[in-house]
Amino acid sequence: MTVAPVVALSHGGGPLPILGDPAHKEVTNSMKTRVPKILKLGTPEQPRAIVLVTAHWSTDKPVISSGAAHELFFDYYNFPAEAYALKYPAPGHPEVAQEVKAALEAEGLQSELDGKRGWDHGVFIPMLLVNPAANVPIVQLSVLESEDPTEHLKMGAALAKLRQKNIAVVGSGFASVHNFQVYHDLRNGGPGKVKQWSERIGRWNNALEQAVGAESKEERWKRVAGWREFPHANEMHPPRRGEHFMPLIVCAGAALEGEKAGLYQDKYLGAEISTFYWGAETVA
Repeated sequence: MTVAPVVALSHGGGPLPILGDPAHKEVTNSMKTRVPKILKLGTPEQPRAIVLVTAHWSTDKPVISSGAAHELFFDYYNFPAEAYALKYPAPGHPEVAQEVKAALEAEGLQSELDGKRGWDHGVFIPMLLVNPAANVPIVQLSVLESEDPTEHLKMGAALAKLRQKNIAVVGSGFASVHNFQVYHDLRNGGPGKVKQWSERIGRWNNALEQAVGAESKEERWKRVAGWREFPHANEMHPPRRGEHFMPLIVCAGAALEGEKAGLYQDKYLGAEISTFYWGAETVA
């Protein structure tokens, strides 16, 4: 039986990957070329659906998009008109949404279905690049306002069961860094600031790789649950602003016992941005 893959991709800033922003060149290229290979798109093992965990939907309990189709929710501001004319007509999947709900509740997580909310840009921006054919149904899943790592790991454990049914898991966030002051310094701070932040992001990424890369489920959960103690964690994701890290925690929870994590990195504003994945061959 095909076990579907998991990937915690880096989705970039707003619609900028779609608009051709030069700083997003490598991130955009990876979504176009690496992520489709990880997800086995266009092969006999292509997933029958994708559960997409988005950083742009924070709720008090897990909420699951359950419509047969969803409009797009343009939750970004002050961009060119073309950014508001985008379309991504992939279907939803009400039956898979019900499976997600049942799996979450088996892990002790009360959840809700939502057939109305549109897919936010954490869904449609990366998916326009990853799968422009829009031929794989998507079920969107929120992250938790509490940012409780153990609850997010449990969400991942629930989704791990669906992987056995060839339902892939995509975490859409920006795990390496989501701090607008850091972005400002990388863009405008000169070589000194870029070097300083690149070194800090590198130390953070190394700690993250050690935690997420643990093949023992028990060890991985223990390390990931303590992520706020990693070097520079509060600079990479300010306190109470960790929503762009939560999709990676869910994905780490969805990894199986003994499953080895893959890793690739892209340059963004001079810094290395890490993407982790499981259940796929290494991508260059």
